[in-house]
Amino acid sequence: MKNQPSGPVLGTRALNRATLDRQLLLRRSSRSTKEAVAHLVGLQAQNVKPPYYALAARLDGFAPEQLSGLMADREVVRIVTLRSTIHTHTAADALTLRPLVQPARTRELAAFRKGLAGVDLDRLAALARDLVEAEPRTMAGLREALRAEWPDADPQSLAVAARCTLPLVQVTPRGLWGRSGQVALTTAEHWLGRRAEPAPAAEATDAADGTDAADGTDAADGTGAADGTGAADAADGTGPTDAAVLRYLAAFGPASVRDMQTWAGLTRLGAAFERLRPRLLTFRAETGTELFDLPDAPRADPATPAPPRFLPEFDNLLLSHADRTRVVRPEHRGRAWRGNQAYRTLLVDGFLAGVWKLTEDALVVETFGPPRGGAAERAAILAEGERMLATLHPGERYDVRFGTVVAQAGR
Repeated sequence: MKNQPSGPVLGTRALNRATLDRQLLLRRSSRSTKEAVAHLVGLQAQNVKPPYYALAARLDGFAPEQLSGLMADREVVRIVTLRSTIHTHTAADALTLRPLVQPARTRELAAFRKGLAGVDLDRLAALARDLVEAEPRTMAGLREALRAEWPDADPQSLAVAARCTLPLVQVTPRGLWGRSGQVALTTAEHWLGRRAEPAPAAEATDAADGTDAADGTDAADGTGAADGTGAADAADGTGPTDAAVLRYLAAFGPASVRDMQTWAGLTRLGAAFERLRPRLLTFRAETGTELFDLPDAPRADPATPAPPRFLPEFDNLLLSHADRTRVVRPEHRGRAWRGNQAYRTLLVDGFLAGVWKLTEDALVVETFGPPRGGAAERAAILAEGERMLATLHPGERYDVRFGTVVAQAGR
């Protein structure tokens, strides 16, 4: 019979405050923009603007030009990594995390196998590398160039194969604040002028579908075989997977093996946690799930006030745990997402409490119910909204309006 996890129990509020502290959301941080991007192990960037809003909620004195300047100087980049999604990472992380999650890209490619009949993937990767390093290519341009070599293959499958086998970054001006530009791709090594780390062998395999539910629910299974071998990591916990575990806990802990697997879109990470167990503290969630944490990581008092925060769509705070009840109350599960549309979210008292949007002339806040804290809470939301507008849209005039309460999904 499997031993039950031991260690002190951490309640929902304790987990909430600890996670908010790690996420720089209990109080704004004085870290530099680059330091924050590294500490958070990247920012979800499916769209161009979310990383800017994410940092505005977390950093004291942030200005969008700071992140935009880092991107222009190639110190941060946009690249597909965690959960098969685009993230803004530091250059160093782009070169190390992308190989780590290669198993998920390999699994994604398997779905396009039929359209790649007769295609030598090693040759395709070499040709695609030559093409995008000669000049950045759009997916359409890459697709057509590869189609000339394999006219009988499915063009879309050819482009997907290039994306899955190569570490492709989106070059600027894509991603710059206040600029526009189509997605054009080159390799991370070419753009950054240095080689990527080799992909670790036999460490972790990809999740069943490389995705996870972004609506505040538990991942569909999130487990995989959580006792993977991790053969490429040294026994002393110095390998790439073990390093990623420590960084994940620093930014999202305390957390379970399933939590990290959800964050990364990988499975078989249990062995890495076992190697690191002598260096970690263990706790239990109220559900009995074993949680791991760094010994010196902050675990804020559950009574610590958590001010309102306006977060972008796809913020990693809401996407990086299998059990998201630490930030999403059960009655609000599914409220941050509808179909394929993710809403920009509002935190109140550290928990998901509403959504928001910018119209041409207003910041519209839609809460899930009357403010629990009455007029004082509403005033705090208003002040935080005005601060966000002043940070990201200085000189522009917006009213702040409290809109219709969002209806429960399915009602």
